[in-house]
Amino acid sequence: MTGGIVIAAPKSGSGKTLIVGGLLRHLCASGVRVAAAKCGPDFIDPTFHALASGAPCLNLDTWAMRPATLAGLVCELQATAELVLCEGVMGLFDGAGPDGEAGSTAELARRTGWPVVLVVDASGQGASVAALVAGFARHDPRVPLGGVILNRVASAQHGASLRAAMGRHLPELPVLGCLLQDDDLVLGGRHLGLVPAAEAREADAVLDRAATAVSRGIDIERLLRLAQGRPRDGAAGPMPLPPLGQHIAVARDDAFLFVYEASLAGWRRQGAEISAFSPLADEPPDPAADAVYLPGGYPELHAGSLAAAGRFLAGLREAAVRGAAMYGECGGYMTLGETLTDANGSTHRLAGLLPLATSFARPRRHLGYRSATLLADGMFGHRGARFRGHEFHYAYIVEEQASRAGRLFATADAGGTDRGLVGLRLGNVAGSFIHLIDRAD
Repeated sequence: MTGGIVIAAPKSGSGKTLIVGGLLRHLCASGVRVAAAKCGPDFIDPTFHALASGAPCLNLDTWAMRPATLAGLVCELQATAELVLCEGVMGLFDGAGPDGEAGSTAELARRTGWPVVLVVDASGQGASVAALVAGFARHDPRVPLGGVILNRVASAQHGASLRAAMGRHLPELPVLGCLLQDDDLVLGGRHLGLVPAAEAREADAVLDRAATAVSRGIDIERLLRLAQGRPRDGAAGPMPLPPLGQHIAVARDDAFLFVYEASLAGWRRQGAEISAFSPLADEPPDPAADAVYLPGGYPELHAGSLAAAGRFLAGLREAAVRGAAMYGECGGYMTLGETLTDANGSTHRLAGLLPLATSFARPRRHLGYRSATLLADGMFGHRGARFRGHEFHYAYIVEEQASRAGRLFATADAGGTDRGLVGLRLGNVAGSFIHLIDRAD
């Protein structure tokens, strides 16, 4: 058994996150060296996979990552494990760009050679499930579909009926298992998706129940025999983004948890030291740091606590005065601004390092891939440097005084449509709502 498997689905909400989490926990407990991956730009699902496996989950993104970056991460995963278990994003063929498939799970499966196991929500379906699966099996012959897991099955009789329909119409495609509907196998959600594992008190117990369910309902040995992938050379570890400094203080807690592990590892490979601090614990960044990174997260849910964190806010201002490079993305960008209005309409004063006011009082969804071109020399390189990333937030800008600060990026979406100038830069402080993933050059 070497290589990987992609756990995909016809649509979001089919249950693939818990199935992957259950498989990871069961396989680790069984002594299998398994590594976790997540297709696409997702910060939350990987928290459950990391909790289930005890190791970081790496994001793999065919749109936002250069081929060398993606290949390096795949090589890294395959070199450290007998099996890479990768959760897909949305539906199998759902993506972006003019054809609607750029960055899709199917594209990742084609690039890696990892077979796809399709998780089908069978609730409310009978023999029609075979027609649904047949469409996915025949839609693109380049996507290696290896098997099916039927989820949310009503009863043993329902499962037998589904298996019979699959056997009649798709005898070449194995049904690897049926998982019965279980109301206890549920994770809580909020505006950006699931509640992250660190905050979900029930997450560990739910993952244990999921591990038991998959061990009983899925033919694990047959699943493992599907694992495959293209042989890869031991490429040097990827370095997606240039480091902000030699010693980067990174905010890490429930308000700032949207961090790509590959970005931090890439900074370390380029010689940077990383230290963590918790704004919610009123910790300032290390005064020895020459750079500060405020990633995204949920500052809109913790605005009062952040506004009251005097040592944290003073530490940011002191770092700015001493010339440390400071970058905030999404929630970090909001925190560097002057005010943030929460869901109740209360306005809180924050760092005041950028002329920006944001609000969560009337949530508005902003979602999509972004290409970003640097407008001036700065912490990420020279003017004209190009990057790829994504946006996903419900907070919005109330006021952004570009007359007092320069713009940071010129942007476009995955289809090449101009999205205008975004972000702000003022001296050594900069930020935007875009989560950067990789260089584009």
